Amino acid sequence: MPATYLTQEGFRKLQEELDYLRGAKRNEVANRLHEAMEGGELIENAEYEAAKNEQAFVEGRIQEVEMLLAAARIIDTPNDPTSVQVGDTVTLEEEDGSQAEYTIVGAAEANPREGKISNESPLGKALLNRKPGDVVSVEAPGGAFKVKVLKTT
Repeated sequence: MPATYLTQEGFRKLQEELDYLRGAKRNEVANRLHEAMEGGELIENAEYEAAKNEQAFVEGRIQEVEMLLAAARIIDTPNDPTSVQVGDTVTLEEEDGSQAEYTIVGAAEANPREGKISNESPLGKALLNRKPGDVVSVEAPGGAFKVKVLKTT
């Protein structure tokens, strides 16, 4: 399995999610199943079916998070402060002159709404190893565009 790049915060959040799923969520689903089984005919019991589906989802997510954490590679302080690396926050100038700031993280931690983009995304890939002042061409599904790297921290 390939390495999963995570910040220390991302690792902590996944560990907390795993603890929650293994403890409180499993117990909650087990209680729902128990109550649904006491509700009569299991074949016609919609609550039982819903609880079984939720149980399958929870167990699947537990396995997924366990695999992510097992393959995790924690992103430390950037090795080269003069070029963009996973874990860096990059300030860009877009084609229209506006500025945007993104933190490059691993795919498991990406959340564009929070300004966290994956190192595997078109923009993330294009920015890796670039330096302030570089103009970067990005081939994205919505079409190609260019950005200028202003600074990296």
